[in-house]
Parts: sequence; structure tokens; C-alpha cells
Amino acid sequence: MRHTEPQSFLSETARRAAQRSWSWVPLFVGAAVLAFDQISKSLAIHYLSDSPHHLLGPLGFGLTYNTGSAFSLFSGSSILLSVIDVALLIVLVVVGCRSKQRIIQIGLGLMIGGAVGNLCDRLVRHHGRGVVDFITLSHWPTFNLADSAIDLGVIVVIIGLLFQQRSSQRESSNV
Repeated sequence: MRHTEPQSFLSETARRAAQRSWSWVPLFVGAAVLAFDQISKSLAIHYLSDSPHHLLGPLGFGLTYNTGSAFSLFSGSSILLSVIDVALLIVLVVVGCRSKQRIIQIGLGLMIGGAVGNLCDRLVRHHGRGVVDFITLSHWPTFNLADSAIDLGVIVVIIGLLFQQRSSQRESSNV
């Protein structure tokens, strides 16, 4: 049988304060992703307007504008996609700031930054309400850093949830 000491009010208050101090993580990660995304898109618009550039193997850079969602689905539906983006962003921010797991906060921050980056393109850049895409791979649609951050964020959240599930199973078997 495991002996636990009763928690004092002070330790509970300190624990809550520590949790609140980490609630900025998704917003900080999102802001960093947004900055890198917007800088890379500005550079792409400046340097790739004339012609695409092949780098190595299947990797290259070529400027395109996507008025749809992933894989150009729902092309021409930028206003609807923007409304959906804003609703999903609100959910991601709320869940991210309430999460107690750092890995999930980081994953949600990656998704937040990517979603805001693409939303900025639709609302601010005025390229026919299209998202700036510039990274090309043979046999794959052109994408950008925001898209990559969203994909990576999903993977990080899934990994975090799997580890959370495993630790919960271990704790329940140790009782």
C-alpha cells in the first residue's frame, strides 16, 4: 500500500499557478510558427514570382496560390473556409490553453500557428483569397510551412495522447 501525505493548500495553489504559467505554451509556439510562415511566404513571393527553382531530388520551390483547403479541395470557397478556420482556431486555443500536457500544448500550438498563417493569407495577402504555397515535391501537391506545422502538430498530439493513455493504463494497473 502506498502512503501519501495530505496536500496542503499551499501546494495545491502552487500546482495551479504552475499549470497556469504553462498555458501560454500553445500561443507562444503558434506565434513562432506564424512568424516563420509569414516570413517564408514573403520571401517566396519576392523570389519565386518569376520562375520555380529546383533544389535537390524531388524538392523544389514554385509559387502557387491555393483558394481551397488541403489538396485544393473546396477551391473557390475561401470565405466558408475562413469561417471554419476561425471556429477551429477558437477550439484549438481553448483546448491548448487548458491542456495540462506540454506535448499536447506544443502540438496544438503548431496547429494554431499553421491555421493562423493560412488564414492571414486568405484575409490579408489578397492573392484572390488564396493561400501562398511554394514547397514542391514530385508527386505531391505544393504546400507551405503552415501546412507542415499543422501536419506535425497533429502527429505530436496523437503521440501525446498515446503516451497519456499508456501512463493512465500503468497508473490504473499499479493501484
